[in-house]
Amino acid sequence: AEMDTFTAAYGHIVDRTTIKSMTDKGTATNYETFTDDGNVNLGETKGQIVDEVVALVMKAPHSYTTEDTVEIDCHGGLFLMEKVLKLLIKEGARIAEPGEFTKRAYLGGRIDMSEAEAVMDMISAESDRALSASVGQLSGRLRGKITELREKILYDTAYIESALDDPENYSLDGFGEKMSDDVTEISAEIEKLLGSFDEGRLVKEGIRTAIIGKPNAGKSSVLNMLLMEERAIVTDVEGTTRDTLEEYARLNGVLLKLIDTAGIRETDDKVEKIGVERAEENIKDADLILFVVDGARPLDDNDHRIIGSLAGKNVITLINKEDLPVVIDKNELITLLRSKTTDNINRNNNSTQNNETYNIDEDQDVSGSLNNMITISAKEGQGRDELAVLIKEMFISGEAKGNDQIIISNERHKNALHDAAEALKRVKDSIDNGLPEDFYTIDLMAAYESLGLITGETLADDLADKIFAEFCMGK
Repeated sequence: AEMDTFTAAYGHIVDRTTIKSMTDKGTATNYETFTDDGNVNLGETKGQIVDEVVALVMKAPHSYTTEDTVEIDCHGGLFLMEKVLKLLIKEGARIAEPGEFTKRAYLGGRIDMSEAEAVMDMISAESDRALSASVGQLSGRLRGKITELREKILYDTAYIESALDDPENYSLDGFGEKMSDDVTEISAEIEKLLGSFDEGRLVKEGIRTAIIGKPNAGKSSVLNMLLMEERAIVTDVEGTTRDTLEEYARLNGVLLKLIDTAGIRETDDKVEKIGVERAEENIKDADLILFVVDGARPLDDNDHRIIGSLAGKNVITLINKEDLPVVIDKNELITLLRSKTTDNINRNNNSTQNNETYNIDEDQDVSGSLNNMITISAKEGQGRDELAVLIKEMFISGEAKGNDQIIISNERHKNALHDAAEALKRVKDSIDNGLPEDFYTIDLMAAYESLGLITGETLADDLADKIFAEFCMGK
């Protein structure tokens, strides 16, 4: 029978296994039954009502999977949902495999593989930027770009093959120059996508941020300030933090994986020494270092030791304890930062609220990214907003702040783009070396196939199955 694309029906879930026992007791219950045409009839029968529900019926192809689909909305509660699920399985339903609904949408042609992967990215998104990137991918931005590049490659390949098969109607005179221009243009687009991967990874996984400093500099207070809760124990006793503590925080739409570390100093305590070693390892692995300096104490050998390990790292120096009399020699700190690292120390002169910002761009004889220094009071929460702005400026590019920017965060996509870029490089080399046009087609098709892996058009079935198997249940 004909029915609307979408219908909603109210009714009950009934345990039909109770019919005989209830008949013996002389009891009976009215309940609704769903007929073949999707309508609902009220009938007289014996059975126990488990829940009242709403059934949403979606007719193909107007559903998530492109197939006929029924969604049952029951009341919350784990026991009740498990009961309803068991009854549905008794009636012939089965538990979906991981990613099966999205896989059916992919096989039905409603989405491509990049969009299917975006579904999981949306579910696992931990920040506004990660969500925005995954929504953009789900809406088809990446698919559109990949399709555009593949069509250009396919056109040039088809023209070469046509010219080789029918030289009277297709000329290759001057085609090498056009081919070179096309390859250069396509390669530039691929490199742009590849260039977004590092940022995409940070957006997706979070910026690994190590909070370092000497004992009692206020590292744990900085962690608590960023989390806006008392997560780490804070005392006046040096060496309170002996191991690393990891937490996630969102600042200005950017996800940070915060690592509170043990205070770095020379120590004979075996346990504390292990903590110091782990802190120094975190410096090496971090995407960002928050170097906490105690503004209420002069610089010492421990500060010197830390500064010497910051070369080549993204660092924000936090002069903490602004709520106390500041005795640190800021000029000495700036000099140390210049002399102890191989990084250029830059900072634009500006001021946010009451937090001082220092220009340390006096020498241009070194290069790097150790370029931010602000004063804060972690105890009072002063400086949090400015720090959030600085981090976003350091890690989110101007282009990527727009909603239309395509950001690659999937390792599989990165590898496919890299292979396509390498194939196009071989095409360019063939052109530059004056090789015959038929040499181009092999590598052109290799690039075409590699790009097709992203959308799934050239993806083997077993690899597709493996990708969907990594999805969570119910998706």
